[in-house]
Amino acid sequence: MALSALDFLSVKTEPTIPAVVICFGEDDFLRRLVRKRIRKFIFGEGDDFSSRTVSGKDADLAIVMDDLRTVSMFGAERTLVLMDAADDFVTQHRTALESYVQKPSSAGVLVLDVRKWPKNTRLYKTLDKTGMQIDCAAPKPGKLRGWLSKWSSSQYGAKLDGAAAESLVEIIGSELGLLDQELAKLAAYAGAEQKITAEMVRDLVGGWRAKTTWEMLDAALGGDAREALTQLDRLLNAGEHPVALLGPIGFTLRRFATAARTIDRMQSTGKRITVRDALSQAGIKPFVMAKSEAQLRQIGPVRAARLDRWLLNADLDLKGASRLAPRMILERLVCQLSRSVKPQRT
Repeated sequence: MALSALDFLSVKTEPTIPAVVICFGEDDFLRRLVRKRIRKFIFGEGDDFSSRTVSGKDADLAIVMDDLRTVSMFGAERTLVLMDAADDFVTQHRTALESYVQKPSSAGVLVLDVRKWPKNTRLYKTLDKTGMQIDCAAPKPGKLRGWLSKWSSSQYGAKLDGAAAESLVEIIGSELGLLDQELAKLAAYAGAEQKITAEMVRDLVGGWRAKTTWEMLDAALGGDAREALTQLDRLLNAGEHPVALLGPIGFTLRRFATAARTIDRMQSTGKRITVRDALSQAGIKPFVMAKSEAQLRQIGPVRAARLDRWLLNADLDLKGASRLAPRMILERLVCQLSRSVKPQRT
């Protein structure tokens, strides 16, 4: 079974790194952290003589295998070959890799950095027994908040309380690289106090961006596509990251989707539940309840049932699954949410 990246990064006892390690998943920041930690586990604070980083797009199999079997006379006892963007390399040399992982060289460690790593392949099943496979998918918000508090303390010496961590995830989303950037800014601002509060997060991270993002979402959920697209244009022209914008959008829409599923489930069993009660169960706060009721009614049951799919499509497309520009991906989502535009993707 694959090990989650957060669990790997949190281990207190230094693990034994096997001959072949796979780092897979969509979160680039997590994969970088994992690679860095692997290097440290093998070499400590350094030893450039025994490590080599290559690109999977132009790596030569024979040279890689030679490197893995050769120990530097000036280096450590093991050689590390770290291959970036290794998806194509794995596809082209799958048979050779299947043979290698069964009898790998004890002199070397091969780390393959890939985005996709299907569980139904022979490589996966073999490495499940003999190697190490680290899942670098973005963690769930609940686990992410706890990890952020630990990361803030260990990396920046600043205490991030639970409310502040929740606010940060709500505003930024689950993109760890962006969260780390904001943590660095917050820690620098905290100064001698070294305590990051929810108020700091709202003021320094949210600011006009958070206000404009909510205005954009309110306009879309109110059926005003023109105004929503205008606000989106302001945010993107100001240099806001599309993935970061999707974070707070998804935070609200997932709650709407949960409420819609609750209503549908109750109705299918012959029971009744009010929209207000369903939204309350989904986590909508009382001070925005009236607005949220109107927005969910505007979306309607048919489109509410598609919210999870729309969010997933947008997230995958922003991370490379589509050739569309990030602006167009977000514009499509805005139009899907607006009453006057017929959704084109389900």
